[in-house]
Amino acid sequence: MSDVAATAEHTVAAGRAGRFAALGDAGIRSVGPIVLALVAGAAILLALGRNPIEFYGDIVEGGITRTTGLQDSVTRMAPLLLIAAALVVVFRANIWNLGIDGQFLLAAAMVAGVGRDLDRALPNGLALGLLWLLAAAVGAVWTIVPAFLKARYQVNEIITTLMMTFIGINVANLFIKGPFRDFESTNVPQTSVLPVEQRLPDIPGTSIHVGIVVALVACVLVHFVMTRTAFGLRLNVLGANPRAATHFGLSVPRLVMVSFAVSGAVIGLAGAAEILGVWGYVRADWNPAFGLIVVPLVFLARLNAIAVIPFVALLAVLSIGGDLAARRADLPNDFLLVLVGLILLFMAVTEYLGRRRALGASYLTEGLVAALRRRKRP
Repeated sequence: MSDVAATAEHTVAAGRAGRFAALGDAGIRSVGPIVLALVAGAAILLALGRNPIEFYGDIVEGGITRTTGLQDSVTRMAPLLLIAAALVVVFRANIWNLGIDGQFLLAAAMVAGVGRDLDRALPNGLALGLLWLLAAAVGAVWTIVPAFLKARYQVNEIITTLMMTFIGINVANLFIKGPFRDFESTNVPQTSVLPVEQRLPDIPGTSIHVGIVVALVACVLVHFVMTRTAFGLRLNVLGANPRAATHFGLSVPRLVMVSFAVSGAVIGLAGAAEILGVWGYVRADWNPAFGLIVVPLVFLARLNAIAVIPFVALLAVLSIGGDLAARRADLPNDFLLVLVGLILLFMAVTEYLGRRRALGASYLTEGLVAALRRRKRP
């Protein structure tokens, strides 16, 4: 009995050690690129004659400690979290939806364009609910073309979604400068302004709109679906190996279409959250370009809709506090994009080193890893 007990204890200890090692590796791969990016960013600031400690301190002040800094950062998280949740769905299926900005802006333009008239015709609560549904429908519809081409003809979805986002941005501008333009209140091409009292309410005692609650619920729901439901299992199988998915009797074209539609719908909700919660209108040529900034965060979170929340919080603080820091350092606001680019660079480096040394699981899905390995073989 003592030998059996010793063996069992050794097995449990080994299992715990393996889990701790996996967690440690995940932490290195997720946090490491951010730390390295901040260090490299500090070196760039020094080369530009700026004090990196003061610069990062100003980011913390502007994004957290200033009077409304923390609340502004939490508010900024709402659309970013919804976009991240949407990307988790398609990335788990090994599908690349990079048409984020087109889906976002089209949904935002539609919500802003019909919002005021709809709110006049219906009770405020019903109008807001219909605007959320409209945004989700617009985002989903804008994925139909790349989804169909991917499902039916295996056309590269990276190309088609980028093409559709370019078209979507310009179509949104056409609506804003045309049928949705407010000619009565301003000469600037923009939609009518939805009054503050007709927008999303704030969480009591704060200036944070309830869109953040919707975003957090969406992250939890996506995590549950991807880890606890048959649909999530099917998407994971598709992402791991499309041939195996077909062999198991799964309808791959249908899964591609559905995953694209779900992703686009949630991105549409992000557009609704930003308009109904913050702006109340859309100006021509407005584009916050949230899409590609969120992509690296999803991979840093290892395609986990819950784990992405702290990374989005960091990005929100950098975004809100970065304006103050850049202004005080007399730098353009684009320095934030430099930090994001550095995160992408170091993420790729740590991923390469991790795969070379087999330190743990990859950021990439198993299907993508297998494809890369096959390409390396002679």
